[in-house]
Amino acid sequence: MKSVEQKVFPYLLLAPTLVIFGLFLFFPAINGMWISLTKWDGVNPQKFIGIQNYVKLLSDRSFWGSFFRTIFFTAVSVPFVYVSSLGLAVLLTGNIKGSDFFRAVFYWPTMISSIIVGLTWRFLLGEDFGVINYLLTSWGKVPVKWLTDQNNAMGVVIFVTAWSMSGYYMVMFVSGIKSISETYYEASRIDGAGAWHQFRYITLPLLKPTSLLVIVLSTVTIIKTYPLVYALTQGGPAGATKFMVQAIQETGFEKNQMGYASAMTMILFLLLAMFTVLQFKINKGGEQDAD
Repeated sequence: MKSVEQKVFPYLLLAPTLVIFGLFLFFPAINGMWISLTKWDGVNPQKFIGIQNYVKLLSDRSFWGSFFRTIFFTAVSVPFVYVSSLGLAVLLTGNIKGSDFFRAVFYWPTMISSIIVGLTWRFLLGEDFGVINYLLTSWGKVPVKWLTDQNNAMGVVIFVTAWSMSGYYMVMFVSGIKSISETYYEASRIDGAGAWHQFRYITLPLLKPTSLLVIVLSTVTIIKTYPLVYALTQGGPAGATKFMVQAIQETGFEKNQMGYASAMTMILFLLLAMFTVLQFKINKGGEQDAD
């Protein structure tokens, strides 16, 4: 039987981490739930109002507009990031000269502040002073309203988001691909399998754990996206790229409705939890079908 020291010692090792998690994760979460049940401007004493903030949310068209835009943005961006990062990883783990250089090039955007990324692309895509429109005009083409047209702005935000994130997840896929034993590929080549069949029946199935990690992390990151989008479009035009995090920030810090903003945050938390659980369920179901 284990002695008392053996039973207690692991918990002593975990204690610092548990304290940090409690102070910076669990306590703020619980406090946020409490604030969502109050009317508070961030300065004066809190007034408990129960679920009135949540009832108000049900008829808040502005909030639900940002909610569904966030869903759409995430649903399109995550597959875009997944495919681009996986594609880059497959290409750069092949027999390509200078693959290390290209990995560094594609990873480079992830090391730049998201605000700088947004401002840089805003400089490139600006309607009147943008570099790309200047080039189009010099070639006799009509300037494009990249950021001021509602039909174009969302596509630009999705593209820039994928551009800035793909390199990070590419590194994960590169590590996953390199961990696959070469024996599988040698056996498939003996059986006459081509590159596509190797990718479909060997690489993709064995990358399932990495794929799940990439999808979950990118989903959480994209749902919480704010600095890049704000620097690029400021939520415009006419709110076409205004997502939940910006709506929460404006409600809490510009309108001084901290209780109402906390209720919005709880909805955002539930959305993140729902996406994460859904991804794990899908992955688990796929593994059971494979068995």
